[in-house]
Amino acid sequence: MIESRIERDPGKFPDRIINARHIRLSDDERRSGPCKNHVVRPISGLDIGLAPQLVYLVPPVLRSAKFLCRHIPLNSSGETLDSLYRHSDHSEIENTVGVAMTNRRGTGLIVLGVAVTLLVALIFVIPALFNVDRYRPQVVAYLQEKTGKQVEIGHLALTLFPVAIHINDFGVRNPPLFPSGYIVKVARIDAELSVAAVLHRQVVVKSVVLADPVINLTSDPDGPWNFENPQAKVSQGTLPLRPIARVQINRGQLIASNLLPSDAAGPIFFEAHNVSGELEQVNLVGIINPSSSSMDGRGSLKVGLLRFGAVEVKGLESKLRLEARHAFFTDVKAQLYGGSAVGELCFDLSGKNASFKTDVRLREINVVHLLAAFPNAGGKMTGKMEGDVKLGGEIAHSLRPLAGIHGAGHLTVRNGKVPSLKLNTNLMKLAHFNDLGPAKDDPSSFNLISTDLELANERISSRVIDIDGYGVDVDGSGSVSVSGSDELDYRGLAEITTREGFFTNTIARLSGASLIDGKLQFPFRISGTIDSPVFSKGKGDKDVDALKKRR
Repeated sequence: MIESRIERDPGKFPDRIINARHIRLSDDERRSGPCKNHVVRPISGLDIGLAPQLVYLVPPVLRSAKFLCRHIPLNSSGETLDSLYRHSDHSEIENTVGVAMTNRRGTGLIVLGVAVTLLVALIFVIPALFNVDRYRPQVVAYLQEKTGKQVEIGHLALTLFPVAIHINDFGVRNPPLFPSGYIVKVARIDAELSVAAVLHRQVVVKSVVLADPVINLTSDPDGPWNFENPQAKVSQGTLPLRPIARVQINRGQLIASNLLPSDAAGPIFFEAHNVSGELEQVNLVGIINPSSSSMDGRGSLKVGLLRFGAVEVKGLESKLRLEARHAFFTDVKAQLYGGSAVGELCFDLSGKNASFKTDVRLREINVVHLLAAFPNAGGKMTGKMEGDVKLGGEIAHSLRPLAGIHGAGHLTVRNGKVPSLKLNTNLMKLAHFNDLGPAKDDPSSFNLISTDLELANERISSRVIDIDGYGVDVDGSGSVSVSGSDELDYRGLAEITTREGFFTNTIARLSGASLIDGKLQFPFRISGTIDSPVFSKGKGDKDVDALKKRR
């Protein structure tokens, strides 16, 4: 059992209690039973870590059975607690104890202040004395050996909490095969190092923060990309570039383009602005090695503005995985021309020509804004579009890198117009239908267009087209060129939805129309271009691929 024994300093404070120390009682002392007359209590607010436990005597009127002593301890002079209490000035005892506590707390504050000062010196003074910028040439030489590219560093700095290297004005230049410029340009890089690795004379980068990085990716017609290092090899005696556990990107920019066969710069086919995100396990060695098949990083991205070809999306959010010369964008969500798009996108960089695949679901797309992004397509159609589309193809080293796109899907456009066609009016006039009815006020309007589509060889083909117009409904098929000529080749079966009298029906039938369920139907063709369509009479079932209207 642990008890308190009171001591005093007879030379300095003959009748005052100064401190107490714990002692272990013998078996005889423990058998003496509890003390009913004396209480020893610890002083409130005592900092045990700075001084021994201080105690004081409690007057008899304040004693409580909850604090009974099992023994009446004696001080070194053989005086009992009561004897000390009776012959002491109680206020002086308390003052003495307070002075002891104040002195010890003052000492503790001094120690703490010294420790803080040393810590501040360690954080600010030592890095200043240890000038890591003098090692900049060695760092540049090391990175040039690993990447095979010319590397530039503006300034190096060191901090200790955390242990990190700070790089200003970092750049990697294009190799000689490519136009003059930078592959990567970063305003500031903060690289946190593993302390345990440093103590073992190793360099392991725990995390990297990239501020305002600009990345320019360029493909040569003969195959390699500007960021690749075909001669990449593991050098003996130099530190390896290990995967980085975490990479954070702030306000980034990515631009991708191809060189033309003449090695002149080609058009940009992909660009992303205001990029932010976090990637894990980024393997720089795998990224620059064209024969790598490893997982080179994964994480999530947010892109303020992204353009692929002529298509522009905003507010894109996506997961990203870099693996075996592929970049996989999954769980993509984006704003697209007043509507939304969700889906997936993949780029394959392993071939001589890069290629891509995408699977996207569209909703509430403004057709006016969509077509305005394409040359010569602005103003050709209005309405709201939805549907599913799958596209893919190689990205050629030419002035039209996405000309080889192919794919298929199904689209629906509601409540729109095709001003240049004036489909309702032209078809009625073709049938010598003089009373245009609803088409008189809406010559180019439609309630719904539903069609499949197949994109190949720069033509969009549709096997089944269903148009619900105003006064005219159409079933048809055909194709339109997207190579720039806008050539039309459509045929179908039109139905006049307005019932007319005997004379009008007779004239229409003489013109090649059929009367079915009291409504006129007739075949037609559309040729020419979108801007200058040419309507002509059709040749029966040959012009509608045997499609029959089902009502």
